[in-house]
Amino acid sequence: DVPAQPVATVQADAAAVDGFLFRDFGGPQLVFVNGQYAPALSQEHALPGGLRVTSMAALLVSAPEMLQQHLGTAIRFRQQGFTALNDAWFTDGAAIVVDADAAITTPIHLLYFSTGSGSSYPRTLIVAGANSQVSIVESFAGTDSTYVTNALTEVLSAEGAHVDHYKVNRESLRSHHVSSTHLLLARSSVFATHNISLGGRLTRNDINATPDGEGIECTVNGLYLADGDRLVDNHTAIDHAKPHCHSFEIYKGVLDGHSRGVFNGKIFVREDAQKTDAKQTNQVLLLSDDATIDTKPQLEIFADDVKCTHGATVGQLSAEALFYLRARGIGKDDARALLIHAFAEDIVERIRIDGVRRALEQVLLARLPISE
Repeated sequence: DVPAQPVATVQADAAAVDGFLFRDFGGPQLVFVNGQYAPALSQEHALPGGLRVTSMAALLVSAPEMLQQHLGTAIRFRQQGFTALNDAWFTDGAAIVVDADAAITTPIHLLYFSTGSGSSYPRTLIVAGANSQVSIVESFAGTDSTYVTNALTEVLSAEGAHVDHYKVNRESLRSHHVSSTHLLLARSSVFATHNISLGGRLTRNDINATPDGEGIECTVNGLYLADGDRLVDNHTAIDHAKPHCHSFEIYKGVLDGHSRGVFNGKIFVREDAQKTDAKQTNQVLLLSDDATIDTKPQLEIFADDVKCTHGATVGQLSAEALFYLRARGIGKDDARALLIHAFAEDIVERIRIDGVRRALEQVLLARLPISE
């Protein structure tokens, strides 16, 4: 039997929550506390036509047929324990519905905040209509305490839709964060996700993408930083079953102390998926002798007219680059920080939302202080 879960509350310190909202964001920022919508802590903006942003609890009242039609349809791996656990225990979440042909230039931020001990089960449903365009940020944070976040995101992208998706983990360094993202992409759609893992003592990220049509472009990027005895575990799977599709993937990690990273990236190219173009790269920077990485880029190709590459590189800071900087009057610590920042910035600079990119750059600078 599954043990009873504590009743979630929506009480949280407003000042603590505000510290994780993005300044100059320019769009709605919806806050969910312990998995439940907290309107008093949210920053709601007037929404453009063709866009609906609401909690699942509200959508269940106003349009239950919407949830019945879409919720769960992108999940292809229900046998995964944590996915099933979220499906069983979530009580609320965010629903974003974009009408066909609607070009939404206003970004949307969903902040999932945890207040303390116990578990929360955030759930996100994104439905992008045909030929629509939308940008969405999911971020996860909490108080400095021990808790578990088990998050599940579904993205349904109709024909010709363009979806920019960002996931930012700034959880407590004492927390456990487990998340899975399931993508179902229709013909000629363009999807990009950037997964930034900065917090959590134990983090597990699963991304499962199904390009379910021809002419699809799917980008899956990630950046993870860990120190101490923390663990960041990344698993991605892109299943090419239709021809003329493209996927691009680059994951970068920076590991220090006794931390450990895992990258397991799978790309499947089915027999009928001719003309597939798939690229996958994992690059890891080890800053200490005790940090470890287990990396396994993986291709399974059953078609003969494809262009696929994969690779992994693991190393330390370049002695030549350090010497070059120090020879020009830059101190040892600052030289190291500059090189690490440049390595990580390659992912951060791909973020198209200015407020999010600037906030993450500030986090990187705080983690890697450089003298004035």
